[in-house]
Amino acid sequence: MGEYGDKNVVITGGSSGMGLALAELLVRGGARVVVTGRSQAKLDVARERLGDGAVAVRADVASLSDLEMLARQVRSELGSIEALFVNAGISPLTPLESTTEEVYDELFAINVKGAFFTVQKLAPLLSANAGIVLTTSIANVIGMVDTSVYAAGKAAVRSMARSFSRELLPRGIRVNAISPGPIDSGILDTMNLSEEAADRFRAERTASNPMKRYGTVEEFAKAAAFLAFDATYTTGVELAVDGGETQL
Repeated sequence: MGEYGDKNVVITGGSSGMGLALAELLVRGGARVVVTGRSQAKLDVARERLGDGAVAVRADVASLSDLEMLARQVRSELGSIEALFVNAGISPLTPLESTTEEVYDELFAINVKGAFFTVQKLAPLLSANAGIVLTTSIANVIGMVDTSVYAAGKAAVRSMARSFSRELLPRGIRVNAISPGPIDSGILDTMNLSEEAADRFRAERTASNPMKRYGTVEEFAKAAAFLAFDATYTTGVELAVDGGETQL
């Protein structure tokens, strides 16, 4: 039996990028994992990569009916769970002068409302001493151009980690946040940037980072798993996985 051989886990936004890397780490360690996403095509690819240790569920975290369906399926597939990773999110650029109400509402519906109700609907399935990890972003603590709405949403998620920690402590459940900086997760491909703009963005972020590089999805996954399973005397914190960008 592997390191996570007795663990049942749910990862929202687990069909690609950082969430998929985390799922791969846990499945290799013997965990049974449910991953969610909105794209059936990405879920099919993820399910193939993860093998029999995983179940892929199409669910939009902005939809309460989808989250209720997810909770029923998790109960059926896993029973109780030892870890919940609230990782689903979107990261469109939101310049002050051009961001529309539609973009604002969609971002908050997924990143903020989705995080809150994911925890609400799945918390009843968490076992005693389980861990919840919410994915935030370094954008919630430093001013970054064209990210005001995204950053505000991630700051709200950071605040939730503290409040949920207090509410769930009577059950022995720990709630922490993980704050990725520049991670090579493929996220630039979703931001509708030109190739030139994407290259410039990557070069600027690399130059400003104390470690002078992007992090890997595997580095994110190891840190997230640590918070969920090993940091047993830690709750309410935000762990920066950012090459020192917010610390140095």
